[in-house]
This record gives sequence, structure tokens and C-alpha cells, in this order.
Amino acid sequence: MIKFFPYRYRDYSRIAAEAAVEAWRQGKFLEMHELLLKRSPKLDRDSLISYAKELNLDIHRFIEAIDNKKGSDIIERDLKLAKELDLYVTPAFYINGIKVLGVRDADYFKSIIFKELENVKKK
Repeated sequence: MIKFFPYRYRDYSRIAAEAAVEAWRQGKFLEMHELLLKRSPKLDRDSLISYAKELNLDIHRFIEAIDNKKGSDIIERDLKLAKELDLYVTPAFYINGIKVLGVRDADYFKSIIFKELENVKKK
């Protein structure tokens, strides 16, 4: 499950989150997410509109959404959850209740998953 956690000290993180929410509403979240990561730090309003056009989103709806912060309810809900979970960095993952912060390689995740599977077998 993906949650929105715009970093408050980044210039365009909030509008980029708004763009991602609207892309999700239009069925193109993963494509927008990929573009945002690939094209960062170009996350200003004009760049986001360009990405929306590239993804064939409804541009009028997209612009209205980012300009009027229509994703705010979702973003604020996720920010509240992050605070409750004491999350302060991205990416952040939970594997069977184990918090994993920051970028990790596949072997790191595998070791946690296999250990948790072994614990389940023992029960």
C-alpha cells in the first residue's frame, strides 16, 4: 500500500503529491509515480502539467485538482498516519509489524521476510 508523505522542506513535494493523487484518481498513479521519480527535481507546476499531458490525463481536471489541492484530504490523512507511526523518512516499509526505513536492497527485505516466515512455522 502506498501512502503520500510530501517532505515539508522540499519545494515541490506537496504539489507533486497532489499530482500523484489526481493521477491515481484518473487511473495512472504508477505511471505518474515513475515519471516523478525519473524527472525529479523538475516537479514545478508546469512540469507536472507536462507529465499529465504525456500520460493523457484529463488536463482540465488535473489542473483544477492541483491548483485547488483536491488531494489534500488524502495527503493530510497520510501525513497524520506517518506522525502516529513516527515515520520521518521515505521510503518506509512495514513487514509483519517490523519497520524498515530508507532504501534497502532486496537481500535485506528477503532476510526479514524469511525470518518472519520461520517464526510463523514455529507457531
